[in-house]
Amino acid sequence: MINIPRWKVILILLTCFLGFAYSAPNLLPAQTLENIRANMPDWFPNKTVNLGLDLQGGAHLLVEADIPSVIKERMDSIQDSVRETLREHDIKTAGRVQKSTDHVSARLDNPSQSQEAIRVIKKIEPGLDVTTDETGTIKVSFTEEALVEIKDKVIEQSIEVIRRRVDETGTKEPNIQRQGENRVIIQLPGVEDPEEIKDLLQRTAKMSFHLVNEDTRRSAGTMTLPMAESEGGMPLIIKTRADITGDMLTNAQTGFDQNSQPVVNFQLNGVGAKRFCKVSSENIGRRFAIVLDDEIISAPVFRSAICAGQAQISGSFDVASANQLALLLRAGALPADLKFVEERSVGPSLGADSVEAGKKASLIALSLVLIFMVMKYRRFGIYADIALIVNVALIFALLSMLQATLTLPGIAGIVLTIGMAVDANVLIFERIKEEFKNGRTPLTAVDVGYSRAFGTIMDANLTTLIAAAILYSFGTGPIKGFAVTLGLGVMTSLFTAIMVTRLFVVLWLRTQKPNKIPL
Repeated sequence: MINIPRWKVILILLTCFLGFAYSAPNLLPAQTLENIRANMPDWFPNKTVNLGLDLQGGAHLLVEADIPSVIKERMDSIQDSVRETLREHDIKTAGRVQKSTDHVSARLDNPSQSQEAIRVIKKIEPGLDVTTDETGTIKVSFTEEALVEIKDKVIEQSIEVIRRRVDETGTKEPNIQRQGENRVIIQLPGVEDPEEIKDLLQRTAKMSFHLVNEDTRRSAGTMTLPMAESEGGMPLIIKTRADITGDMLTNAQTGFDQNSQPVVNFQLNGVGAKRFCKVSSENIGRRFAIVLDDEIISAPVFRSAICAGQAQISGSFDVASANQLALLLRAGALPADLKFVEERSVGPSLGADSVEAGKKASLIALSLVLIFMVMKYRRFGIYADIALIVNVALIFALLSMLQATLTLPGIAGIVLTIGMAVDANVLIFERIKEEFKNGRTPLTAVDVGYSRAFGTIMDANLTTLIAAAILYSFGTGPIKGFAVTLGLGVMTSLFTAIMVTRLFVVLWLRTQKPNKIPL
């Protein structure tokens, strides 16, 4: 233990140096930091800790997903499927298949076919509850379990789409999480004006491609939708059934056509490419409407078969609108409309006050611990204080490298770590003092003190790490921030207490060769 290998000494010193180097950008002025990022290579330390909503201000939004409309759409689909299924199995109904808010019903001509009807309808999709009565009326609805699953999927998909859309805007470390059955909290650090984000989220971005009806009169299987204002605003009659749907898109990017006008180039998956090839080859000369959120944004004419799986959306776009459309298509369609229930902003001044309070708390805690260790353990206390400063630098270096978000609870985790960081040194120093009092030489006392305290230190820190891992796994937002700083602090404390202070103690023993230990 007393003889530390040269490679280990170099590794310890290198780790300490890198810790100070990668934490230093957090102390630099913004202008200096920008100059470093512009003029220095990427590997040069230039990252800082991201501040959370409570420290730098930002926007807090609460949105509600329109679950009833999703269930209504699903019931529309079930109505069509029931009608087709009964027709395929030659089960006739008295009148049309009726649909209400939460169920589909049909009265059979022959009530004796009720069980056969139930059997075939249940095969339409899982989660259907199919019942009948003595009159032969079939009632189809979703089971409670299926309704819960639909709600969960809508919220999960909404969160994923919201996250992708927000990430595309460059917002760092947004906090997006579910609240209750049908609501989602969106916290955006650093966003002072959330209107752009709101506009982005309010667009459902459901895209589909329909053939334009050549007959100008409405007929079965058609619908009328307005053209975008940029395209004249006049309505068009199009086929109700979509030939291509938005979920077949795999990528979308902004580009420019031959006339240097902004366009959106998109890529289709295998199924979409085959279907697009078939539709385009069979309908050369016909118009093909591109529908986004119940509005026709473009209606080009098929000039030739398009079989490469790539196509282009053109219209009266400017660069900004083309970029936003490409972003929406890449992020995917929201499964339900979002309604903004609550909106509030956290001002930068409030965040600055929180940062200042956090700084004061950290400095007071650090100062008190430093003074206590020197008063209690003298020379060894100075070694522990140096290790503690290295520990704080390592925490900020890791937070910067990981681009983690620091919140007010995260600062609390750092303050707690400062208090806990010297625990290992206290255990080691007390053990060394005890061994020296029992008659061991300084060299032997230090050796035995470090080796025997190691097991206790590892057990204590391991339990704290387990608690931090559980908090991170099950916590949200600020709780995760606390767990991250606590977990990183435990790991850096182990390094500084066991490796850094031991290096100082060993160097002192080898150079001074003392007869007693100053504890």
